[in-house]
Amino acid sequence: MSNIALVPARCGSKSIPFKNIKDFCGKPLIYWVLNSLNNVKEIDAIYVATDCDEISEIVRSFNFKKIHIYDRDSLNAKDNSTTESLMLEFLGKNNFNDNINLILAQLTSPFTASEDFKNGIDMMEQYDSVMSCVDFKRFIWNKDGSSVNYDYMNRQRRQDVGGQFLENGAFYINSISNIIKHENRLSGSIGLCEMPDYTSVEIDEINDFHVAESIMRKIHLKNNIDLFKTDIKLFVSDIDGVLTDGCKYYNENLEESIKFSTHDGYAFKLLKDQGLLTGIVTSETKKIKSIRFEKLKSLNTLDY
Repeated sequence: MSNIALVPARCGSKSIPFKNIKDFCGKPLIYWVLNSLNNVKEIDAIYVATDCDEISEIVRSFNFKKIHIYDRDSLNAKDNSTTESLMLEFLGKNNFNDNINLILAQLTSPFTASEDFKNGIDMMEQYDSVMSCVDFKRFIWNKDGSSVNYDYMNRQRRQDVGGQFLENGAFYINSISNIIKHENRLSGSIGLCEMPDYTSVEIDEINDFHVAESIMRKIHLKNNIDLFKTDIKLFVSDIDGVLTDGCKYYNENLEESIKFSTHDGYAFKLLKDQGLLTGIVTSETKKIKSIRFEKLKSLNTLDY
């Protein structure tokens, strides 16, 4: 069965202006989900539904072969518009086969990997529709003070709590015929495609953005520095206050010294390993700085 993806990306965002194209770990936020979708061979086409020229231009710059821009109706791009209204508009204006699966992918869940989409598609062989979720390991209470999902008199360890799942909003899959019939992204027997716990973070507020970036760098990008490749060819750094702690130290003879960080040295190595020309800009030629240059090896030193 064929599969297409729909990615809503409207202009408006009150909490984070132009959130969908805001820089996220070196790329526009929308890039991450589109990249994952584009790398799933089972997906035939990806439609970015937007009312924004800036978003359209940035998406086209990615040069993903499967990507198409869908100009969504302004009536379905308002703050109170539902995603279902967009889905029905999109399907109503395109003559797709009813048996095709539609993947609704949310760009505010940048952790979604190609493998996650593939797992969801595979599950459609057993279910009418599929949604992504995480195993929910939290203790829940009602407003009246009664516990919902555990016995507080026999408290479990949090890691032993399970059996309940939380929608993480990353993606939903359903056949086009079911979406039109039920006017809903889900219907019939629903399969739960489990994703890692940290994917429950969705980017709705600015604090979510910072948290998500931290998770992305720590988990997804730790061993994938090549994802940061850009048109940058030269990286140049000052010394004082950049490669040092900004302090100067003196001994009893009033001899000056400064402190360098080994972390910066490794950062220069990573940059050079990616083919970037690296340099140091300084107005001083003190011996201690020359020694540091030597330790950084083959570093191009630019004196001004």
